[in-house]
Amino acid sequence: MQLVFSDAQFWEDFLPLTFTRPVAEMRCGILTFSERWQKLLAISEVSYLTEDYLQEKFRKPEDKESLLIVPNFLPSETVLQQIKDLKPGEALVYDNELLAAKINMKDFSLHQIEKMTDVHEQLVVFKQPTDLFSFNEKAIDFDFELLTKGRNSAELSGTNGFLGEAQDLFIEEGASIEFSTLNTKTGKIYIGKNAEVMEGCNLRGPIVLCEESKFNLGAKIYGATTIGPHCKVGGEVNNIVIFGYSNKGHDGFVGNSVIGEWCNIGADTNSSNLKNNYASVKLWNYTKKRFIDTGLQFAGLIMGDHSKSAINTQFNTGTVVGVAANIFKSGFPPNLIESFSWGGMKGDEKFKLEKAYEVAELAMARRKVAFTEVDRNMLKYIYLEY
Repeated sequence: MQLVFSDAQFWEDFLPLTFTRPVAEMRCGILTFSERWQKLLAISEVSYLTEDYLQEKFRKPEDKESLLIVPNFLPSETVLQQIKDLKPGEALVYDNELLAAKINMKDFSLHQIEKMTDVHEQLVVFKQPTDLFSFNEKAIDFDFELLTKGRNSAELSGTNGFLGEAQDLFIEEGASIEFSTLNTKTGKIYIGKNAEVMEGCNLRGPIVLCEESKFNLGAKIYGATTIGPHCKVGGEVNNIVIFGYSNKGHDGFVGNSVIGEWCNIGADTNSSNLKNNYASVKLWNYTKKRFIDTGLQFAGLIMGDHSKSAINTQFNTGTVVGVAANIFKSGFPPNLIESFSWGGMKGDEKFKLEKAYEVAELAMARRKVAFTEVDRNMLKYIYLEY
């Protein structure tokens, strides 16, 4: 069975995070949406219905019977079973939106659907970037159960201090944690394979540190926080999600934020997550092309892939940064920093495309990941079209 992830309803709503990936490849909790569904459904053959320029990197569906999923929600046990039980021509609908359907991709059309069943129970649906940190605790709890059920955690070294229940801490093989404190009274803590918590860190769950990632010396980590694979994080963070392959290695505060891949947060960079007047935060919406009230009192930084901030950068509450922006000028950057901005201020010239390629290639090489012609074409499209 082919599993097809559809971007139809939500791709634009998650910009700038989805400039470089389908919705299914975003991370929240421990896993990406794609990884979660593959594990839930025991299906490894995956493809994507996404933007044309992304299809070069993310596999198109084959012309055969498939299970189509809108991936950005957490299913209940009942809904998961309903998805597994779908027959050809049947679909599940939630809040007037398609959730899942079994159809033949050879003649892809929703007209194939002969029977639609409404889901009436309440589901956790991610509809915008801020949902990734707002609902992260629920996603962590979901994934923790999914990944650790029936398994035994590695032992926590006796050099550490621990508060809470042992069943709320899971340490994968090869992880290293020494001379730190871990508190699961406020939420679960998951430490991935070969991850490292350096000396003097204070972790207050719910927290996820994925495979090969590190908390640097003396880091202060508040939940609900997810650090994806191959990251380095230091200083103070609170309720953030980093997709992977990004660094915030030094002192400085980032809270209520989502950071993509291949980003670097310079030393002593700070991101405000609360306005001085305690008003709800507005964020730039790429679809409506204006700032929209999130209804949230706490919202910090949304940063697309390959973007960088220099030392001492001070981000305003509710700042959105596009792809491959290089932010280094003095003063507070604006609340919208365009993709490929060279400097970070409104009206700055664009980062030269060849230079952007060069930086991306060097950054990825440090993690032994190749910068391919496909990656080059993707960045070029974003540069020219957005």
